[in-house]
Amino acid sequence: MKKVEKKVADAYFKTRTTMIAIFLFIGFLVSFGIVFFAEFFSQFTFLGVQFHYYMASQGAVIVFILLLFLNAILNDRVDKKYGIDNDENVRISGGKTVDH
Repeated sequence: MKKVEKKVADAYFKTRTTMIAIFLFIGFLVSFGIVFFAEFFSQFTFLGVQFHYYMASQGAVIVFILLLFLNAILNDRVDKKYGIDNDENVRISGGKTVDH
C-alpha cells in the first residue's frame, strides 16, 4: 500500500469523523426529536396518519436508510479527494491484510 502523508491522513480522518458526528446527530434528531416533540407534531398529518406516529413507525427507518446511502456516496467522494483508492489498495495487497 502506498504511504499517505500524516497531514493528509489527519485531514482525511477529521473529515470522516465530522461526517460521522453529523450523521449521528441527524439520526438522534429523527429518532428522539420526534418523540420529544410528539405533541407538537401531532397536529400535522402525513399519508393520513399523525406525523409523529408515522415518523416513529416508518419515517425514522426511511431516514436511516437514506443516511446510509448518503454516507456511502459522500465517503467515496472524500476517499477520492484525499487520494484513498480502495481498488488500488486491494490490487496491491491482493485483498489480504498486510503485516507490518
